Amino acid sequence: MPDDQIPPPPEATFAPPMRIHVLRQGVNVAVRQVLALLGLGMIALAVPVAFATPFIPVGLPMAIVGVVLLGRNAVWGRRWMEGMLARHPRLERMAPNWLMNRVFGRDKRVHSE
Repeated sequence: MPDDQIPPPPEATFAPPMRIHVLRQGVNVAVRQVLALLGLGMIALAVPVAFATPFIPVGLPMAIVGVVLLGRNAVWGRRWMEGMLARHPRLERMAPNWLMNRVFGRDKRVHSE
């Protein structure tokens, strides 16, 4: 077939841009940052609440929930907590193994002193 008789290629049809996906991704990032800030606020409030209610242990569960929220929802929060654990190995010894798995996705490190 000569070159002048080759039919033109069909026009490519593209799906419309997925704008809702971009919007959903932005909302997810915003929600995760709000949850991380909520976790940071819960950690900060856990100390005064623990001193205000010495016989009812409200501060410790509040701090644990704050740590889980912060570690699971923000990279900066996870880095901050990893730095705290590196500086203060006693914190990691006190943390239960399920909490380390839940927040960091790893088992507790064994520190020899």
